[in-house]
Order: sequence, then structure tokens, then C-alpha cells
Amino acid sequence: MAKSGFLGGKVIKAFFIIVLILAAIGGWWAYQTLFKSNVYLDGKKSKILLVRSTFTYEDLLNELYTENLIVNHSSFEWLAQQMDLKKEFKPGRYRITAKMSNRQLINMIKYGKQEKVKLIFNSSDRTNGQIIEKITDKLEIEKDELEDLFNDEAKLNDLYGLNEETFRSLFITGTYELNWNTHLDELLDLMKENYNALWTKERIKKAEKLNYSQSEIMILASIVQCESGIKSEQNKIAGVYLNRLKKGMPLQADPTLIYAVGDFTIQRVRNGDKDIDSPYNTYRNKGLPPGPICLPYTQAIDAVLNSAKHNYIFFCAKPDLSGYSNFSSSYEEHQKFAKAYQTEMDRRGIKR
Repeated sequence: MAKSGFLGGKVIKAFFIIVLILAAIGGWWAYQTLFKSNVYLDGKKSKILLVRSTFTYEDLLNELYTENLIVNHSSFEWLAQQMDLKKEFKPGRYRITAKMSNRQLINMIKYGKQEKVKLIFNSSDRTNGQIIEKITDKLEIEKDELEDLFNDEAKLNDLYGLNEETFRSLFITGTYELNWNTHLDELLDLMKENYNALWTKERIKKAEKLNYSQSEIMILASIVQCESGIKSEQNKIAGVYLNRLKKGMPLQADPTLIYAVGDFTIQRVRNGDKDIDSPYNTYRNKGLPPGPICLPYTQAIDAVLNSAKHNYIFFCAKPDLSGYSNFSSSYEEHQKFAKAYQTEMDRRGIKR
């Protein structure tokens, strides 16, 4: 009996040892699967994972594996199955960081904890092509889809009262923090919301008093923006252009020639540029060009709506290239200022 009891004790002891070993193995497996880092970033602090709206679960796994982001595939897939990742995951732009575990990565993708992208519009955005490129570089929106919209005259008119040339004025300058997978309709709704916020009742009333539409104010503001970024100068320059328009004179705005040429590195226009056949050539064509030549800042828009009242119909950049201009009411006086400016440009060797 004693011997039997002794053997029973050994069996129980062995059983508990096995249980402890199994528990340790289970704990090790749980740690490896749930908490231990399972990403490979090749020494980098983080990498970006783009999960497209068209992705299937198999596409998601393929993207992770093709980019060599997952160390242990089996542990990731086992936990992904337990957490129903196959049934629910969100498209987006995800930042994978070093030491991220399977659980952290799966939670991030499953619940759409993506990193926002910054879409910045400024006065260096001039053409439809540049705006399209900026949007498609930052967001999932396809280039073809955006180009089709910009070229759909009927749709632009129906939805926004704009055309192919004026549509870019809908994109108000500023920084927009968006999800990478923002849909085109969502982006346009946001742009329209900001456009409407800019055009307050007060600004609309001022535009009507000047007898210009909102689009026309945006066009003129874009020219003023390209002429100078200095607030006091913008008000005076806007006054010059409004005076010329009232007199039926061509604007003769050099920035519109640069836009017509399409080379935005030009610092100095030449007489030959004035002969270019383009609706944006305000030396050959009276009135405003068909669309804005850049995205103007609010300051330039307000400069047009609150332009300085004066009798100037000419202005020319000062020779010191400070951003300020010499203004004049007569062509003779303007010629003197223009000659001084051209002499300085020659001295500096600025030919183009």
C-alpha cells in the first residue's frame, strides 16, 4: 500500500510538471503571438502601409508579405483569424512602428486607426494639372477620375457654377488634414464648404458692388497675388487693375504672360512674350483671363475687394527688387520707372 501511494504521488507530481510545461509553452506562444514584436522594418523607425479600398483580405496579406513587414506569418494569420480581421478591416494609410505586435497591428488595420495626410494648397499651385498631381500624390483618388471631373464642363457647371478654367478657384489655399482614402466626393464637399466659408455675405456684397462675380474676383486676386505678397502693395496693385478695367484698357499683366508661356521660373518677360496666342495674354486681350493663374491667398482676395482708391494706371517693380513698386498715372513717368528696373535687371544678369 505504501509503495502504491508512493507511485501515485510520483504520477501526480509528473502530471503537474507536464501541466506547468504546457502552461509555460502556452504562455510563450501567447507572448509570441500577442505581445512580441512581429514586424521587420530593416532598421527604420517606421514604414507606411497603404491598404487600398479595393483590397481583399488576400490582397492585405500579400501587401504585408511582399513588403517584408511581417516576421512570423503563421502567428500573424492565426491571431488575425481569431480577431476576425478577414471579415472587417479598413482601407487607409497606416504607420507601422518598430516593436509593434501582431495584436497592435491587427487592431490598427481592423479599426481604421490610420495616420492623416496633409494636403496643402498654396499660391504655387497654378494649373489644373498641378492641382490634380498634388491631390493624387497625397490621396488614394485616381488621376483618371480627377482628370475626367476637371474636363467635364457640364458637371462642373451643374454642381458648382464653374467651368474648366475657373474650377481650380474652388480649391482654397490652406492645409487640410485628411484620411488617405478620402473619396473624391468627400474632398469636393470639403472644398465647397471652405469656398462657401470664404465667400461670406460681406465679401459677396463687396464683389457685387464692384460688379464682378466671385470667379472674376478670384481671377483678379490671382494676378495680384503673383505680382506681390505684400499686403499694402496688393491693395494698390488691385486698384491699378480695377482702374484699367474701368477705362477699357488691357490689363497688361506680366504674370499672365508667364502663365501663357507655361514656364513659372521666368523672372523677366520679353517683348516676344506679348505676341503669344493665348487667352491668358492680357496684352493682346482686354478684360480678365478665363481663369485664375494661381490659387490666391485670402489676403489677395480681400485686397481686390478693398482695393486702394487712386488714379494710378501703371506700376513697375522697384529696381531694388524689394517686392514694392513705383506707381504712376502717366505713361511718361511709368517709362522712367520701367527703364530703371530694366537697367538693374541687366546689371544683375537676369535675362529670363
